Amino acid sequence: MTVESTVSNEKPGSAEQLIEATDVTFSYTTVPVLNSASLSLPRGSIGGMIGANGSGKSTFLRVLAGLIQPDSGEVAFRGMPLSKLEPRLRAQHIAYVPQASPTIFPFTALEVVLTGRNPYSGRFRFESRQDEEIALGALEALAAAHLAMRPVTELSGGEQQLVTVARALAQEPEVMFLDEPASALDLKHRAQLARSLLRLRDERGITVLTVTHDLMSLNQTFDVLFAMKCGRVVASGAPEVVLRDSLLGEIYDTPVRTVRAEGRTFVWSEQ
Repeated sequence: MTVESTVSNEKPGSAEQLIEATDVTFSYTTVPVLNSASLSLPRGSIGGMIGANGSGKSTFLRVLAGLIQPDSGEVAFRGMPLSKLEPRLRAQHIAYVPQASPTIFPFTALEVVLTGRNPYSGRFRFESRQDEEIALGALEALAAAHLAMRPVTELSGGEQQLVTVARALAQEPEVMFLDEPASALDLKHRAQLARSLLRLRDERGITVLTVTHDLMSLNQTFDVLFAMKCGRVVASGAPEVVLRDSLLGEIYDTPVRTVRAEGRTFVWSEQ
């Protein structure tokens, strides 16, 4: 069976590890950014990647999305090496949202989201009515349909970020990798994004892995956490397992205090 037929025809299974990374190393220069980093992300889960600045989170996310190739180790999608997946096919199953995606041209939000349909378009094919409906549905799924006809250059940073997430959703992916998607969002829109991700998981079975520094919301949104330090995943598990004083203190290299109340974990630095 070929990689393409496996990706195209396999039916979802809740216990399946959709993404698996094994002993991944990567360096931009001579200094390793990733050092034997490994993780397994179950299908239909929302995962969070935490760690201090410079711990390798964003680089690992790009490797997991297939945007950069590791120096050694392997990333597998549905048990098949991700490196063997043709880029267009990969884009139909895996979506990536960077920390920032500046736009200098006054395209409407809908036009930007429609670019998420490119993996399904032929070289000389224009977007169809179905593509437009999918793009509008992606905006609606993020409660951002009201932005459809507005130029993105006139949107706030948070609104632009929602449009970027909607563009990834328009790819109709099985897994979405999001690099700090809430960094430009206010409290209302952070909660809105969290609710949208939960709904996408529950209604569409989309698997999500997101880099985040928002430790306060981890219990409410995430099924599994991956804690990184010095280019390695040093701990993983349910939020209540990972969000512990000693572990967070080690990861962030500062004394940390956690308190659990009303189903939430409150985290702060004691310095």
